[in-house]
Amino acid sequence: MVVPVIDFSKLDGAERAATMAQIANGCEEWGFFQLVNHGIPLELLERVKKVCSECYRLREAGFKASEPVRTLDALVEAERRGEAVAPVDDMDWEDIFFIHDRSQWPSNPPEFKETMREYRAELRKLAERVMEAMDENLGLGKGTIKGAFSGDGRHEPFFGTKVSHYPPCPRPDLITGLRAHTDAAGVILLFQDDQVGGLQVLKDGEWTDVQPLAGAIVVNTGDQVEVLSNGRYRSAWHRVLPMRDGNCRSIASFYNPAVEATISPAVAGGEAYPKYLFGDYMDVYAKQKFQAKEPRFEAVKAPKSSPAA
Repeated sequence: MVVPVIDFSKLDGAERAATMAQIANGCEEWGFFQLVNHGIPLELLERVKKVCSECYRLREAGFKASEPVRTLDALVEAERRGEAVAPVDDMDWEDIFFIHDRSQWPSNPPEFKETMREYRAELRKLAERVMEAMDENLGLGKGTIKGAFSGDGRHEPFFGTKVSHYPPCPRPDLITGLRAHTDAAGVILLFQDDQVGGLQVLKDGEWTDVQPLAGAIVVNTGDQVEVLSNGRYRSAWHRVLPMRDGNCRSIASFYNPAVEATISPAVAGGEAYPKYLFGDYMDVYAKQKFQAKEPRFEAVKAPKSSPAA
């Protein structure tokens, strides 16, 4: 099985219908797909790779002194002493930091801020085009998903970016790069490493590699899109495996509802999903990220806050 690869430039041409069908298949059958010819300049993507890699080099000493590294070193030492050891299941082999419009951004390398602001602006536009395609495929009016995320324009959707590196791991059998989970977000756009793999999606009970592809943007649907689509689109379980060789770069951007926005199915049919405030859902997710999503939906059926979007 191969994660679908879609030529997004064909959305505006004679092959629009076929491209829309590919997007529908990616959302319905996988919860993951890759976009090529998406309109983001490749030159900009190269600059993003450069500044994020330089950022990690400045952070590398911190990662080598981090708890995951110390924990793995202790396990390997215990194993040398002949003790039985079990894989770590409560932490990830990952160096991360987050940026958004109101956060503090790294000042080094000097080009980081300008490059990432430009990249995030382009990516946000791409996310909104993808959401419009989802609207159309679901039979919803243009802008329905974006409107739900903004409380019909009363609030600003949250757009955050997580810059991750998964450094070489000497014992990938004892720790995971990133534990399996579904994303709480709406739509996630990932610029992954085009040389070092590790990202996998769960499809039909099997873990499938999301193949590195130069210049591609990986799209996956989060829990909020599953709810809005009334289950037609599924948020897929995914994980990152650590690699013995190679430092895997991963830059994930999350187009999320505002915390004040009310989320509920926009597609008719059944009552499988509740109506809730996104902020309440995130409170639950923060405690249950690596657990099944269904209990999270149950937990927000009686929201703690008044459901005013």
